[in-house]
Amino acid sequence: MRINSLLQGKVGKDTEIFRVLAVDAEKLFAIDCIGLIMPKWYDLEYFKDFGECGENVLTELSGYEIVDKELLDAKSKRTMYERFTVIAGVLPFVQNKKRRNELISELAKTKNICKQTIRNYLCLYLAYQDISILAPKQCEERELTADEKIFRWAVNKYYYTKNKNSLKTAYTMMLKEKYCDDMGKLLPEHPSFNQFSYFYRKHKNMHTFFISRNGIKDYQMNHRPLLGDGVQQYASHVGVGFFDATICDIYLVDDAGNLVGRPILTACVDAYSSLCIGYSLSWEGGVYSLRGLLLNIIADKKEHCKKYGILIDKSEWNCCQLPAEFVTDRGSEYISSTFEQVVVEFGVTITNLPAFRAECKSYIERFFGLIQGYFKPYLKGKGLIEPDFQKRGAMDYRKQSCLTMADFEKIIIRCILYYNSERIIENYPYTDAMISAKVKPYASDIWEWGKLQAGANLIDIDEKNLVLALLPRTEGKFSRYGLKVNRMRYHCEGYTEQYLKGNTVTAAYNPDDVSYVWLIDNGKYIKFDLIESRYKEKSLAAVQDMQNSQKEIVKSVSEENLQAKIELAEHIQAISSKADRQADVNLKNIRNTRKREQDKAHIDYAKEGNIYE
Repeated sequence: MRINSLLQGKVGKDTEIFRVLAVDAEKLFAIDCIGLIMPKWYDLEYFKDFGECGENVLTELSGYEIVDKELLDAKSKRTMYERFTVIAGVLPFVQNKKRRNELISELAKTKNICKQTIRNYLCLYLAYQDISILAPKQCEERELTADEKIFRWAVNKYYYTKNKNSLKTAYTMMLKEKYCDDMGKLLPEHPSFNQFSYFYRKHKNMHTFFISRNGIKDYQMNHRPLLGDGVQQYASHVGVGFFDATICDIYLVDDAGNLVGRPILTACVDAYSSLCIGYSLSWEGGVYSLRGLLLNIIADKKEHCKKYGILIDKSEWNCCQLPAEFVTDRGSEYISSTFEQVVVEFGVTITNLPAFRAECKSYIERFFGLIQGYFKPYLKGKGLIEPDFQKRGAMDYRKQSCLTMADFEKIIIRCILYYNSERIIENYPYTDAMISAKVKPYASDIWEWGKLQAGANLIDIDEKNLVLALLPRTEGKFSRYGLKVNRMRYHCEGYTEQYLKGNTVTAAYNPDDVSYVWLIDNGKYIKFDLIESRYKEKSLAAVQDMQNSQKEIVKSVSEENLQAKIELAEHIQAISSKADRQADVNLKNIRNTRKREQDKAHIDYAKEGNIYE
């Protein structure tokens, strides 16, 4: 018999397989591969009815499967080699029972492993003669039991829901639905809460947990893995502007000391340098604040600051060009037709980020946090909102407000100047070229350096063209009465033919003053003057109020007018019914008849007026 050969035979009713580990003249040193007990010497007579078999017979009978080492994962490989290392020192002495047992005892103390565990590793290796047998078994998913299927149903129905039930509540609802008799009595054989809780913890899915209980929006904002490269995927050069708005955490008053509310800060931050290239502080949000922001972006910042009594060097805030790429969220103002007009007329590219992806526009979010962080320590007790805002017993911060919009805007400008030209950006990803140029870690310095690099993408726009581009559009129609826009009439020299043809056109209008509209003709703006002088210098809202008021007045007397028409018809019919129609009307001497009737009806108004008295 050969060493490592497998011998198969019957012992009683059981089938046994032995592996030959050593051969002597009349004995075999073998291990029971099925029972997996420590090897020993057997007489040859014991194996007289045994025959050789293949490795496949052993794996089939034992239930163990030899896996290719290359198919194992890293963790399984590590465990396999660690186990073999434990028994490697015992293998040379496997035939010496005394020495083998001594080594196993020593290893158990040194490795802090149970002796039986070491014996199991040794037997497995000797039985199969393959190191792969020491790899941990791959867990196969078993089929759920009947109770576990009910657990799964209950977790999905009562726990993974927007109602946010507790696990205990889900357990109670499960018992009510599945473990009660027809009378509603709890069955004696029912699972415990610990069993239900264990099943939930074992199969808990965090992705399902957050989405089912809090919704997809909350998951996207607060819990989903943040695996993107963030702002770096957008900002490889100067000219990528991040737009957003926030409500400031402070209450303001008017000049008379009356509470107005919280102002809205709208800003644009260059993603490459983090420089604030423009802002708008207003009481109105939406398209109005966006219009103010764009105008501020292209404004001379030195002159803008001078209006508020703040004198700066041009280098502190040197930006008066529009970024060529706008990155915004899905706010209504950023997807409006007014915003799209800038795209069409100036070649600006707009990137609309998905909802609740704040990390993709981290610079603008960080900007708002820093700006408010700069002024908050110094405005406590002046209308500043504290963390306990609206909690029971908290201060009513509206009563503390004392700053006006003009005061607060000066503070905002000072904070932006510090943010742009004095804030140190410690973790900016410097390039070799920036280090060579010794660019200071200030947003303003990085901006100035970035404007000179290849790829800088800024657009020069004058204020008039930008204002015209931002005006809202509507449909106008030519007619004999002029160009009709928003139910008002306008005129301009040289458009006689259009008045007669009656074409439909697109016109831009100023909702704050309807005195003029601008016809858009092949990209040009042609100014039209208002014909109806009563609407001059009024806002569109005021004009519409006038027109609606007039309609209401007319409508209020419509029934009286109808009644008057009816009465008029009755009077006319009553008078006409008294006149008998002659059979034949004399048509001769009409001129003489007319002269006679004129003399009869003639009145001397001077005499009647008693002017001779």
